[in-house]
Amino acid sequence: MSDVRHVLVLPDRDAAEEVAEELSDRFGLAEEPQLVRDALAGEDDAEDAQWLVVVEDPEGRLDPAALDALAAEHEGWLEAP
Repeated sequence: MSDVRHVLVLPDRDAAEEVAEELSDRFGLAEEPQLVRDALAGEDDAEDAQWLVVVEDPEGRLDPAALDALAAEHEGWLEAP
């Protein structure tokens, strides 16, 4: 089975940190989600950066619908694989 990686896109760092914390609490993750700053193409203004929360899911046990719902609570979404 191939490793699964989920990428949640959030509007700002605060939202990304909250989601990362909730992911660990809610889903009992084996490792901490990674936070990655994603500057939008062509944008120089740091305020326009989105934040990605990258979740490794080697067993493929996380429910994408639940991840998307969690991201949506923070005005974000789950990237399609």
